[in-house]
Formats: sequence, C-alpha cells, structure tokens
Amino acid sequence: MLAYLLRRVAMTIPTLLLVAVAVFTLMRLIPGDPVQLMLGEGADPTQLDLMRRQMGLDQPLPAQFLVWLRHALAGDLGVSTTNGLPVLPLILERFQVSAVIVLAAMAIATLIAVPAGLVAAWRKDRAADLAIVGASTLMLSVPSFWLGLLLLMFFGQYLGWLPVVGYVPMAENFTQGLLYVILPVATLALVETGVLTRMSRASTIEILRLEYVTHARAKGVPESQVLRRHVLPNAFNPTLTMIGLILGHLLSGIAVLETVFTLPGLGRLMIDSIFARDYPVLQGCLLFTACIYVVINLIVDMCYPLFDPRVSVQ
Repeated sequence: MLAYLLRRVAMTIPTLLLVAVAVFTLMRLIPGDPVQLMLGEGADPTQLDLMRRQMGLDQPLPAQFLVWLRHALAGDLGVSTTNGLPVLPLILERFQVSAVIVLAAMAIATLIAVPAGLVAAWRKDRAADLAIVGASTLMLSVPSFWLGLLLLMFFGQYLGWLPVVGYVPMAENFTQGLLYVILPVATLALVETGVLTRMSRASTIEILRLEYVTHARAKGVPESQVLRRHVLPNAFNPTLTMIGLILGHLLSGIAVLETVFTLPGLGRLMIDSIFARDYPVLQGCLLFTACIYVVINLIVDMCYPLFDPRVSVQ
C-alpha cells in the first residue's frame, strides 16, 4: 500500500507543475497591458516602465515564469492591486467560507445518497426504486441558483425563519453564522444528492450481478449482511470518484450560489477580481483552485485501498 501511495504522490508533482504553467500562460493570453489597466489610461510612461520592472514584466516569459513559480512555492502570490492586501491570506480567508459550505453539503449529500442508491438498486424496478430515481432526477433537473432563490423566498421571506442577506463568520458568532449557511448548504446538498444517488445505484446494480454476491446469498448469509459487507464496500469506489470530482468542482465554481446568498466566498472573490482587473488576485485564485482540485483527487485516490485492497497491489 505504501508503494501505491508514493506512486500517486509522485504523479501529482508533474500535474501541479503543468497546472502552474497553464495558469501562467492563460493570464498572459488576456488581451491588453495589465500595467496600463492598473494605473489607468492617463498614467505617465515613466510610471508604467517602473511598475513593469517591479512586476518583472520586462523580462522574457520563461524568466517571468520561474520568478513567479519561486514566489508561489514560497507562499507569495503577490499583492492585490485593488486593496493592497497580500493575495494568499485573502484567498485563504475567502476559501474558509466556501469550504465550510461545500464540505457540509457534500457530507450530508453522501450520507443520504449512498444508502438511497443502495436501496434503489436492491429494490430495482419496484416502487422504492422508482420513487428514489424519480426524486433524484427531479433534484438533478433543478438549477442550484433557482432552488436557492426558492428556499430564500420560502424560509427567509415568507416564514422568516432564516436570514436572507449577509454573512456572519462562525468564529465571531457560531449560532448566527450557522443560520446564514443553512440555506446554501441545503441547496447544494439537495442538488448533489441527485447526482450521487444515481451513481450509487448504478454501481450497486453492477455489484449485485457478480457471482460472489450470488454465492453469499446461496450460503444463507442474511440480505442485510450481504449488502453491508459484500456490496457496499465494492460499490462505493465509483461514488467516491464522483464525490472527489464534485468537491473539486464546487470548491472552485460556486460563485453563482455565493452571489445568490451574498456570501464572501472564493467564487465571489474571483468574480470581483475579474471585474476589477485585479490580475494578481485572479491569477492566485486560478492557481489555488486548480491545486485544490488536484489535491482532492489525490486524496480520493489514496482512499481507494480502504474500500478495495486490490487497488494497492496494482
């Protein structure tokens, strides 16, 4: 198993390097002069040349990349041109908001979807299966922003149970902070439950057709034990892969939901930096989210042997 883990970690290093190259290249492909955009159209040519030298933009692209990569590895992603704050602490502060919502929503969705998919596969083509598949299809069909608006109108405006605008960090006031994240978490959990339920059902159906399941039933093993010990561990790996993909996608792309619920998350920071032409923040956000995606998939790969020991010997 140790060799398997070392191989996965070793494969991640060139992936992260390619991510850095891609982010650096994409930022350089944006039309326009970033220094001119930062200082304005009426900036003095001397000031423009001075800032270009300070930012290293007067050097060849390979030299610029190496300087930027060295600073990035040291945790220095530059300084925001909008507010003068260091980029990395700003990203980490906003990422905490997004991470709390996404992780809580995925945990709830997984706890609901995996058993639901297992039951649907076990009762295939019966009433329970049709009900679960119908509910998951409905949740898949509803856009997250529209569902969020419905929940805001019903629980916030109509019933008045939950706040509809603003955000309070849980570190300042845990109770108030919890009230502000209930609706975003519920929205994401409902939408992603549909995806995970269908994946769990499909993988469980494939496992139920295998010979060792038939053999266990022929030996008289109780059905609950067959599902728990023989089916669930083997059927969970495809669902785990989907969880990793969804986690990476949500952590890097919930800007729409953060806008609906006025949350100061990473997605909102990225959108604001685009409109403000804040290139250091935008570049830092792109690099950070891409690295998070790679790391999450590495963690998922490292979890595979826990459910299927055969993976560690491949």
